[in-house]
Amino acid sequence: MADRFVYHCTLRWSDLDAYGHVNNARFLTLYEEARVALMFVGARAHGVDSFADGVVIRRHEVDYLRPVGYALDRGSAEAAPTVRIELWVERLRAASFTVGYEMHDGDLLISRARSVLVPFDLLRQVPRRLSEAERTFLLGYAPDGGAA
Repeated sequence: MADRFVYHCTLRWSDLDAYGHVNNARFLTLYEEARVALMFVGARAHGVDSFADGVVIRRHEVDYLRPVGYALDRGSAEAAPTVRIELWVERLRAASFTVGYEMHDGDLLISRARSVLVPFDLLRQVPRRLSEAERTFLLGYAPDGGAA
């Protein structure tokens, strides 16, 4: 079984809406932070730095299961409140991959999402195929080999 990439994302006061909850659009920003950590920090730690050459989003889906407040009692003078985001690769194709996410507020599952990503050649402005190194790295987070 593949591992999930786990990212603890700090909530910011500016993430809140008029009701004191994390704004629905900010969920995409939180998911983006986790995805960037996976592709640019996690991959680079495994010797794969080519995601920085270009990856674009083809599609996002988000299910909002519970509101998330800033919850000052979860933070401290040294650290703001956080949410835990777990990522994995649901589908791996030659020129795209789908990342699945779950966001947790403590033990509560608050959101599920997925993003379809396309490797992209920024110089030529065209999609490209995943490299073998990228594919190998992503397979480490694909529970069923990315065939879903």
